[in-house]
Amino acid sequence: MDTFWDWFWLMVWWFFFIAYLMLLFHILTDLFRDKQLSGWWKAVWVVGLIVFPFLVALIYLVARGGGMAERYADDSRMAREATDDYIRATAGTGRSPTAEIADAKALLDGGAIDEAEFARLKATILA
Repeated sequence: MDTFWDWFWLMVWWFFFIAYLMLLFHILTDLFRDKQLSGWWKAVWVVGLIVFPFLVALIYLVARGGGMAERYADDSRMAREATDDYIRATAGTGRSPTAEIADAKALLDGGAIDEAEFARLKATILA
């Protein structure tokens, strides 16, 4: 490793190796994410990836690439919906507008807010 080109080609090979590992893990993740594929077919794919890794990875991408994208999009959509539901559940107080207006009135009576702020809060609550 004395020349620039030796280092350059080493980096190129490392890049392709890491890209291949990422592809391999993505394929394995997709295999186990697929609910329609039987366990035996999953085992056949895994054994194929071990015995002929590059060829089987290429075949998998050609044969099941469209399904990979759909499963990934479905999982992303479900995760987004779960996150939105969690945010709605924790952010919302679940209280009635009457109770919130009563709290705002208590703040007004206590001097924490003025009439303009109370009117704005009331309008927001009733909207």
